[in-house]
Amino acid sequence: MIMLTTSVAEAAHCLKQGQVLAYPTEAVWGLGCDPFNELAFRQILALKQRPIEKGVILLAGDVGQIEYLLADLDETIRAQVIESWTTRSVDERAITWLLPVSSDQVPTWITGQHHQVAVRVTNHPLCVALCHAFNGFIVSTSANPAGLEPARSLQEASAYFGQGLNYLNGDLGLSQQPSRIIDATTGRVIRD
Repeated sequence: MIMLTTSVAEAAHCLKQGQVLAYPTEAVWGLGCDPFNELAFRQILALKQRPIEKGVILLAGDVGQIEYLLADLDETIRAQVIESWTTRSVDERAITWLLPVSSDQVPTWITGQHHQVAVRVTNHPLCVALCHAFNGFIVSTSANPAGLEPARSLQEASAYFGQGLNYLNGDLGLSQQPSRIIDATTGRVIRD
């Protein structure tokens, strides 16, 4: 059943049921699902017309939800990554880090053709609450078909996807740009 809600609990329930959810993030609307549910993930790819090889971002509500993905990082880099997530103000641009990962840590459909996983710990209140209600990290990819601008409102997201998914209504964060993406191992900025 398709749903429009402002209830984080209802939205988390739909994720747990293997459904896709559109929701506001720090800068744009995102599409999310349970990252361990391949059918839901493939529905996102179909909605976006996105190839699986590209991989997606995982969004966490706190560092504890993704702590095990940081275990293989050098201690200095690990501290830098955590600091970037925990000391950022709500109006600063979010940072997504590419972390080394093995196939037993996250499903291969999440990483696509890459040997890294893109991870962001959010400070957007609605996203934090959603990840906590879900009890873990979720898929987060921009709410737009490939080649089009990301949705910046419920109206834009529903214009793109109509009745094809569930919507958690709320406010976007204060950032004007999608997250910066940085390779944690090399320090290379992938998206500035």
